[in-house]
Amino acid sequence: MATAEPSSKAASLAGQEYEVEVGPVAHGGHCVARTAEGRVLFVRHTLPGERIVARVTEGREDSRFLRADAVEVLVPSRDRVPAPCPYAAPGRCGGCDWQHVKPGAQRRLKAEVLAEQLRKLAGLGAEDAGWDGTVEPAPGDKLAPGEVPAWRTRVQYAVDEHGRPGLRRHRSHEVEPVERCLIAAEGVAELGVEGREWPGMASVEAIAATGSSDRMVVLTPRPGRRLPLVSLDRPVSVLRAEDAGRRPGRGEPPVHQVHGRAFVRERADDRTWRVSGGGFWQVHPQAAGLLVDAVMRGLTPRKGETALDLYCGAGLFAGALAERVGERGAVLGIESSPRAVRDARHNLASFERVRVEQGTVERVLPRTGITEADLVVLDPPRAGAGREVVRRICGLGARRVAYVACDPAALARDLAEFRAGGYVPRFLRAFDLFPMTHHMECVAILEPADRARNRGGEGA
Repeated sequence: MATAEPSSKAASLAGQEYEVEVGPVAHGGHCVARTAEGRVLFVRHTLPGERIVARVTEGREDSRFLRADAVEVLVPSRDRVPAPCPYAAPGRCGGCDWQHVKPGAQRRLKAEVLAEQLRKLAGLGAEDAGWDGTVEPAPGDKLAPGEVPAWRTRVQYAVDEHGRPGLRRHRSHEVEPVERCLIAAEGVAELGVEGREWPGMASVEAIAATGSSDRMVVLTPRPGRRLPLVSLDRPVSVLRAEDAGRRPGRGEPPVHQVHGRAFVRERADDRTWRVSGGGFWQVHPQAAGLLVDAVMRGLTPRKGETALDLYCGAGLFAGALAERVGERGAVLGIESSPRAVRDARHNLASFERVRVEQGTVERVLPRTGITEADLVVLDPPRAGAGREVVRRICGLGARRVAYVACDPAALARDLAEFRAGGYVPRFLRAFDLFPMTHHMECVAILEPADRARNRGGEGA
């Protein structure tokens, strides 16, 4: 989204307060409101339909819009509840957007955001996308108002200048020290990271594997500082990440094993997956299994088919595809992270007709010489795949494509590119795998438009 401060010369409006009626939810964990003078506000800590006092946090006299927090609720929504977390308040932790919202209403808000992005960026209604209009909770996450699911199996704590661990404030580098993050999984909480000081550290990442007892702490020291002696409340592996001061885009930082294993063992799709410290894995304990199930149900792999797993990470979808296409089938994974490629090759070593190539999809896919495939899975980063990758996928003639997305706007933009390339959604599912936040995960199954026309009114 564009900055709210296009000019440094205009007077700042930070601290100005407005009494406003709150309008619809918007992508990013806030709602839209307008002042009496017509100024657009993006407001956190509120809900559609409320009347509030909004205090500006960012923006100037000539800004196209202002950012604000709801500092007083004059007329509350019926979906409002007292925030269970004391840090979920204006000016404090920026991790959770919807602590003040009933769980069912959180999912409705996310559904409204997804519907808006599909309509605005892809020109698709819910029926056009094959979506039933709901955001599905993970099993066990359908809790009563005021309850918080402890779902986050990986938490990266920032450390302030006093060595206290905490989380970043919204749109800020400032650290909010926390004694307990309510959404941290039990295995993370058991490590006791929040209960001690970390002098000289820039960040501490706590990892609790799903399906094994593996626990890990990844420490990032400030420049020139040494690691502290680590004595935590449970047996734990310790790694050192040397990325302090690293500029974005220079590749992943080196990670050095200090104590214990250099990886954790995750469990999904009836297999164990090695994931090195600092590597990517879904943070909700049920996410990997739910997403594999949704992708495989959508693709319906057949024995002997060829498949691509783009942005394959540790090989989760490639392994699921390999199991299902069998010995006569073949799977190619492409991943940019060298660390993840090593993990994927280890995890998939038992499949003779699976290979994993290292590099960006944009560069590697053309040089493989592959001109056709039966199935494609892509799970790109938050920014999406982009036109070049989408057009190349469309040229492979796959009978089905599974797109796994963690950002509804990026998904919608890429769906528009797929439609231009001759592919349309067969169906779409959305999952609430990030409760209390504005994030969600989607799985869209695409097929050639001519096949969809021939299918006519058949269901998914």
